[in-house]
Amino acid sequence: MSEQLKIKLSIADRVYPLTINPSQEEGLRLAAKKIEEMIKKFEQSYAVRDKQDVLAMSALQFAAQVEQKQIDRSSETKEAEERLRALNQILEEQLS
Repeated sequence: MSEQLKIKLSIADRVYPLTINPSQEEGLRLAAKKIEEMIKKFEQSYAVRDKQDVLAMSALQFAAQVEQKQIDRSSETKEAEERLRALNQILEEQLS
């Protein structure tokens, strides 16, 4: 069992202390950095009243990216299955 690591991440001008597995540190720091970049982008592009608005928009954008990747993977999987079925049919015809 690995030792737990205590880190602090700053998101939207707030510090969040976390106790994590060391293997999670890089991913969490990169995620926090991307959130901060997205917050700056929204603040520069839109009239924003408070951090809650940019945090909500950032969360929506990240969730949409995840969902789109799952949709894309599903489509790719269906295409691969169709190609495999076609190849299997050709092989069966040739072996018969």
